[in-house]
Amino acid sequence: MRYRKMPAFGLAFCILISLLTACGKPAGMQLEGMHGTAVWHVTLTDNPAGVDAATLTAGITQALSKTTQQIAGWDKSSEISQFNAHQGTDWFAVSPDVARLSELALRLSAESAGVYDITIRPLITLWGFGSAQESADHVPAAEAIAAARARVGYQKLQVQREPPALRKTQADLHVELASLADGFATDSVGEYLESLGVTNYMVEIAGEIRTRGSSPRGDAWRVAIEKPLDDGRAVQQGIRLHNAGLATSGDYRNFFMKDGKRYSHTLDPATGYPVTHRLASVSVVAQQGAEADAYATLLMAMGEIKGKAFADQHGLAAYFVWRSETGFAVYATPAFTQLLLD
Repeated sequence: MRYRKMPAFGLAFCILISLLTACGKPAGMQLEGMHGTAVWHVTLTDNPAGVDAATLTAGITQALSKTTQQIAGWDKSSEISQFNAHQGTDWFAVSPDVARLSELALRLSAESAGVYDITIRPLITLWGFGSAQESADHVPAAEAIAAARARVGYQKLQVQREPPALRKTQADLHVELASLADGFATDSVGEYLESLGVTNYMVEIAGEIRTRGSSPRGDAWRVAIEKPLDDGRAVQQGIRLHNAGLATSGDYRNFFMKDGKRYSHTLDPATGYPVTHRLASVSVVAQQGAEADAYATLLMAMGEIKGKAFADQHGLAAYFVWRSETGFAVYATPAFTQLLLD
């Protein structure tokens, strides 16, 4: 699996955002800010009555701060950090959001036979992928990888919704929700906007997107998926997005070289080593940002061959870009093909 570097959910694999509004059309209200190291942008088609930009910005900031308090692994006071520090195997009370996200993660873990696993943190730390302070430039010994793998396994985590709680069956289990954190953050901001009666908006946080309603043009929102280049930026593909979340996962800016070999930050829980496939990036569209984010991580870990088969089998809207002898090859699932811009 791929996990973002901390803090503030880390540096997401970016999607280049393009607000392709027509010339002369009203742009609505546009807001932006910082949440830790992540930049966020919000575009509203219509200015909400009785709410000014400062009030909206404060509300968005509060919504993002709440997500940090719930799932930020780098924040020792967050719910998930407190659960990780708990060395018991009894039920541990959490918020409904944390229970819901953990349940989503366990569902994807079961669907993927463990390719997606939110308990992979010991391996992330061992490889040095876990924080800005850790150095990812070494290959751990096989014995160390085996020891870390013994502390990994989604089957060792249990979730209940009423009352919301998590339980470990192994006391030193560590849960990491960074793989869906930015998508969840877009959902949280979107829900805040909707609580104010806003129905037409786009939220972008560190490259992950949530849209509802119509753009200032009066049609679907238009965004651009970034070409997975190690250096520089260019548009790979434009798409229409309506009432959906979009997330992209990739390894094109998250790897290290050792003895002439490229090591991706995407780890395979089954082996404890980085994946070795040719997939450079995968984008997923789903109704909720958190689900899109998690599925993008899952497919990136699977690679282009298994990932394409999985996405087709599960009816996912997914777009794959992988390295070929002549550059990049692409594949869009039938559900994603409907979203492509000419």
